Amino acid sequence: MTTPRRSERSTSHRTPTTHPTRRPRSAQAPRPVSRPSPDRARFSKQAAAGRLFVPSALTILAICAGLTAVRVTGTGDINAAMGLVVAAALLDGIDGRVARMMGATTRMGAEIDSLADAINFGVVPALIVYLHLMSDQDLGWMLALIYCCAIVLRLARFNTLLDDDGAPGYTRDFFVGVPAPAAAIIALLPIGLSQQFGNGWWTSVPVVGGWLVFVALLAVSRVPTASLKTASVPPRALAGLLIVVAIGAALLLTFPYVLMMIAIGGYLLHIPFAWRNKRWVAERPEHWEDHPSERRAQRRAINRSQPRRRRLATAAKSQARLGLRRPTGISAPAEQRAEVPSDTVTDLPSEEAGR
Repeated sequence: MTTPRRSERSTSHRTPTTHPTRRPRSAQAPRPVSRPSPDRARFSKQAAAGRLFVPSALTILAICAGLTAVRVTGTGDINAAMGLVVAAALLDGIDGRVARMMGATTRMGAEIDSLADAINFGVVPALIVYLHLMSDQDLGWMLALIYCCAIVLRLARFNTLLDDDGAPGYTRDFFVGVPAPAAAIIALLPIGLSQQFGNGWWTSVPVVGGWLVFVALLAVSRVPTASLKTASVPPRALAGLLIVVAIGAALLLTFPYVLMMIAIGGYLLHIPFAWRNKRWVAERPEHWEDHPSERRAQRRAINRSQPRRRRLATAAKSQARLGLRRPTGISAPAEQRAEVPSDTVTDLPSEEAGR
């Protein structure tokens, strides 16, 4: 008796009814698509409109504060005018951050912000300085117009630089020229001096007008200034920063114009350091995309690794500039001098020095 093969044995007991009935994929019923309820959709639209409204509302409030500062200057309340300008600067500083936090950055919001900067930091400071210190002076009006036009040109250049996607990463850490809010505060320094010390040579039309022109040149120049958008506070410096904030708050409540002078002086003093930092990173393409803290650490490491060579190079440049020469012998190359240990006796006879 022969045993059927496995395939024959397995197929001999099958019937057409044993196969499961499968419908083609196209004939299957589609799954129901869950649609949001009308209330949820309306709530989403309202939330999106609110995200767009809040940053633009802050910008509009900044414009109102700046223009009101001009109005109260005409009535003689210069302290209120200065406070409104500071409020406009603060509102301008937070509206962009609020828009980024809420995910509501739009092209229209950027245009409104740029126009608000032209009004609050170009037109308003020029009018305040003119009405308070140079009223009815043709020369003063001309210099105020120069400042106002310089701020508008500075903002136009800033907007064009935003569209430059090919710029290196380190350019985000620096502004080209003095930003418009900082320029407005600096331009108001003569008013702070007059309020703190009274009238003097610092309130004369030539000095005030010259100061406006100086600030205008800083705004349209290509001098690099530090950007606080990428600044970070290390944890070990938090306590010291809080002390500085407490001192600033005390000065703001007691001597606000002294605080203004200190802030302006510190800002102007930082410009050479910003220029030096930008020049250092521009000469090293390998650090263009690094974080600012990483670049500072790398710079400190380089300075620690070559302290003696840097001092010798500086001394050589100073001697060459003054036309000085060694009294005897021939100076060794800089590389050989850098390899001499600090405790080596270098007071050699002239014959040894000339070998």
